[in-house]
Amino acid sequence: MPTVRCDIESVGTRLLVRVHGELSIASAPAVRTALLKCLVDQPDAVVVDLAETVVTDSAAVSVFLGAVRQASLWPGTPLLLAAPGRELARLLARTYPRLAVHRSVQDALAAPPQQRTPIIKDTLLPVGGAGRRARELVAEACLSWDLPHLLGPASVVAVELVTNAVVHAQTMIDVRITLGRRYLVVAVRDGSEAAPVLPPPASANPADMRGLLLVKALAYRWGTSPLQGGKVVWATLRRHEPSD
Repeated sequence: MPTVRCDIESVGTRLLVRVHGELSIASAPAVRTALLKCLVDQPDAVVVDLAETVVTDSAAVSVFLGAVRQASLWPGTPLLLAAPGRELARLLARTYPRLAVHRSVQDALAAPPQQRTPIIKDTLLPVGGAGRRARELVAEACLSWDLPHLLGPASVVAVELVTNAVVHAQTMIDVRITLGRRYLVVAVRDGSEAAPVLPPPASANPADMRGLLLVKALAYRWGTSPLQGGKVVWATLRRHEPSD
């Protein structure tokens, strides 16, 4: 059975992940798990060394795009690929041109830190006042970034996500408001691995996460991403309407 091994080491303020073996649809989840574990440490960047990687299924390289998207949601850590082999470098560039691909590990480690997107964040206790603090963070973000029209919907989204974390996860809660190029992103991390589930619209069960129906109605997109020791529930709101 094809196997893959990920060796992780610290290099300055960055983490280096050396991927050894065959990257296939079957082994891609192991690579994804290793990369997500690296994000927990919130390094300056994660560098992935692909010199000893053999891609047996080109579709498996999508694992890196998925990790990049996850990192952009939480915690905003850049993912840099080092692909010395020309064939693999061409595959990555052709299939996913937005990935940051370097010719060597040295080049990736020497790459200047990327400018991080504007972020407002805080860590909250799982108590009743957490929702109010989430609303304050959204207000600070929307006023600082000249997005007053998103204050109302983003506040509702943040409060509902934080309230769900307080009620169902009952762990410490990390809240991040991020300004993207096209979207305002509200992300809430908690220590429960249980994914939130939308309740039926007609449900009268008080235990159901009915606040998620509001999140779904107000957000452009929303979802959940597993992390080591928990999850992130996120929602995006358009900064401007498509006709703007």
